[in-house]
Amino acid sequence: MGGKAKEIRIDTVRCKGCGICVEFCPGKVLSLQDGVSTVVALERCTACNLCDLRCPDFAITVIPSEGEKTAS
Repeated sequence: MGGKAKEIRIDTVRCKGCGICVEFCPGKVLSLQDGVSTVVALERCTACNLCDLRCPDFAITVIPSEGEKTAS
C-alpha cells in the first residue's frame, strides 16, 4: 500500500454517485453527499488507490503526498 494522500480529486461532472468508491475504501475516507462522492476524512487515506481503480467513470484521482507513491 501507499503512504498518505495529499489530495483526492473528484470530478463531480463524471461522478454519477454509484457509491462503489465509498464501499471499497478501507479507511472510510469517502462519502456520498448530494449524489456525488465527497472526501470526508483525507487524514485517513492511505493512498491505496482502490477508489480510483474501482471508479467506473474515472472520476477519482488520488494525489500522493510528496515523496509517496500510490499502490499500483
